[in-house]
Amino acid sequence: MDITIRAVLDHEVEEVGELTAQAYLRDDLLDSGETDAYLSVLRDVRHRSAHAEVLVAVDGGSGALLGTVTYAGHGGEYAEIARPGEGEFRMLAVRPEGRNRGIGEAMVRGCVDRARAGRLERLVLSSHPAMHAAHRLYGRLGFVRTPERDWEPHPELYPGLRLITFALDL
Repeated sequence: MDITIRAVLDHEVEEVGELTAQAYLRDDLLDSGETDAYLSVLRDVRHRSAHAEVLVAVDGGSGALLGTVTYAGHGGEYAEIARPGEGEFRMLAVRPEGRNRGIGEAMVRGCVDRARAGRLERLVLSSHPAMHAAHRLYGRLGFVRTPERDWEPHPELYPGLRLITFALDL
């Protein structure tokens, strides 16, 4: 498998936004489907890449974009739960044709590498409770559940949604 993990390029932001939005819709992670307010956040890669690091997984043979993830440090606009000394990743999304090829794992490892390069103590993330395959991946990579950090994002928009959290000590 020849996959490259790199920063999103300016001409790719719209495609990456749609890739992310479609992954969330396909996996039924948005309570309101196509009308969910979070879709605009998922699609706005230009803003995200100005305030965090948006990574993409690129097929070395075809050049196709197969996945994306957003990496942010503590205090950044896209860090929701990271504390001082921690990095965080969000919005991990893989195209259907990229699944079961190690794309998600490669992107998570890219975030781990960035956190280590930044000499951070820990890498954290929040996840929808229904994302069982992702949870298994995080466990294989050494992440542990941190239920004391579970939280409810925008309860006024998503009543009853409680995100579960994971951490990897570096």
